[in-house]
Amino acid sequence: MQPTGKVIGVTGAASGIGRALVERFAREGARALVAIDRDGDGARATAARIGERCTAMAVDVAVERQLVDAIDQIEREVGAIDLFCSNAGIVVEGGVETPEAEWQRTWAVNLMSHVYAARALVPRMLARGGGYLLQTASAAGLLSQIGSATYSVTKHGAVAFAEWLSITYGDAGLKVSVLCPQAVRTPMIRGTQEGGVAGVDGVIEPEQVADAVIEGLADERFLILPHPQVLEYFRRKGADYDRWLRGMRRLQERYTGGR
Repeated sequence: MQPTGKVIGVTGAASGIGRALVERFAREGARALVAIDRDGDGARATAARIGERCTAMAVDVAVERQLVDAIDQIEREVGAIDLFCSNAGIVVEGGVETPEAEWQRTWAVNLMSHVYAARALVPRMLARGGGYLLQTASAAGLLSQIGSATYSVTKHGAVAFAEWLSITYGDAGLKVSVLCPQAVRTPMIRGTQEGGVAGVDGVIEPEQVADAVIEGLADERFLILPHPQVLEYFRRKGADYDRWLRGMRRLQERYTGGR
């Protein structure tokens, strides 16, 4: 899949990976782009960097009606969406004591926003003979997230949902990729020391993630891994789960003192 000539929507586009994706898709010759974010001013700032090919929409992706209305508007006023990037995400520190409201908000943004987009787009894409969904999860969705139960659980869910979509609709023309980076220099890691535990293999720039996305889309790979080490960790996890868990406990001790 090449972005050239395509209509592309990107959520979480006010900053970080989302903004980098919009800018890179523009350079690759996308016909029209829509920068979507709860932060409307940030989305408009992203669109302004691109010019008339890019429009901005203020949308809370955790609210299904808002996201569906946005998709309807894009398809009505801009054109049929070829590629939709569900990229918005949040992280909340904490374990089982995390308040219910924080669990629900994280669940809605990190997982259900993918479901809402798919509900709106999959039937249309299948009717058109195909389409592409890029869903941003995290290396935490393949491995885990020390220090955040909500992030780990919801990102695992995002990976599982992307798998299900690919299995269920892949032979009908729907293409799905899931983006699973470790630490990226975005507002999400602000205030951490070099990305915290997620930065164990270094913090990369959003533009490097966008490069990996372009390569992954060109190959139509399901897993897009800007940090290549993640694949080896994933293999080790599958090969010996108990050994991997022991290693993760050691990593937790290193970064948190066992807290």
